[in-house]
Amino acid sequence: MTKNRKYDKKYKEEILKQLSPPENKSVAELSNKEGISSNTIYGWIKQARNSGGLIPNNNKNREKKWRKEDKLKIIIESYSMNVEELSRYCREKGLYASDIAKWKKLLELSLSDGNRPTDEIEDELNNEKSKVKELEKDLRRKEKALAETAALLVLRKKANAIWGDPEDE
Repeated sequence: MTKNRKYDKKYKEEILKQLSPPENKSVAELSNKEGISSNTIYGWIKQARNSGGLIPNNNKNREKKWRKEDKLKIIIESYSMNVEELSRYCREKGLYASDIAKWKKLLELSLSDGNRPTDEIEDELNNEKSKVKELEKDLRRKEKALAETAALLVLRKKANAIWGDPEDE
């Protein structure tokens, strides 16, 4: 039997703070430690993000740690910062200034007239991936058919060697 527990705002904020740098705890880790359902924590994350909070994903890969929406918020927040302010901001958020610079450049490129939007490129990439999957599936089917044909030819040769060629009669 599960209990419907009410958590106060300060406790929720403390849990969400542990997901961010410098602690970078995972949802599973916090769930086990605090005895809170991981679904509850994910709900809190969603609420915090909807209200403008920046919470990184659990992904260890730096490229996938932040959602696109969060990257845009980070770019906007850090746009007018000087080097010292940016360094402090990066330490607080567990970021690298080089990542923010890269995201800014990607954003500027996606907004320029000479380049296609990122979503269009991603759609094209997904289409190409599905074509590759289909071709690989077709290739596997043809390889099986070829192997079956080769096996039948070998069997025919063996049968002819044992019983003789029916065309000789």
